[in-house]
Amino acid sequence: MRALIVFCVLLVAVSAAPSGFSFSPSVGSGSGSSYTITGEGRITAVRLWESSYVRGIQVRYGSKWSQVAGYRSGTELEIELFDGEFIAQVSGKYSHYIQSIMIVTSRGRSIIAGQPSGTTFNMYPEHPMAELRFLSGRFHGGLTAIATHWAILPNMSNGTSD
Repeated sequence: MRALIVFCVLLVAVSAAPSGFSFSPSVGSGSGSSYTITGEGRITAVRLWESSYVRGIQVRYGSKWSQVAGYRSGTELEIELFDGEFIAQVSGKYSHYIQSIMIVTSRGRSIIAGQPSGTTFNMYPEHPMAELRFLSGRFHGGLTAIATHWAILPNMSNGTSD
């Protein structure tokens, strides 16, 4: 009986421990085609296309760029991450489209696209050492939804320099 109690306490303790993986649910209207942006290794750069809302997004893993989610139209913006830097937060505003997006790095640098109108969202990992691993959502004329997926990566270089 005592062994069963100890086992149950250990099971509860393990299930309560943070796993390092978390998910920020989708925001936006969610109309159109679905997308998932994923790759191997650490994210090393992000490109955004904007007009009065966010038209498209593209992420680079190491030296390889992902497909564009959305459209390559409007003004193109880009941030390249420094060695060891990672994405720690994704915030913005949405209505039908993702109206604006701000991506913040672990060094406090940011890139902002779109126009600040609509409902505010703020996405960040549950574990303080986790970083953005991939994005998902929907697009139709621009991004209509975005969700973020976070995980802890081993301490690694991202192939860029300060």
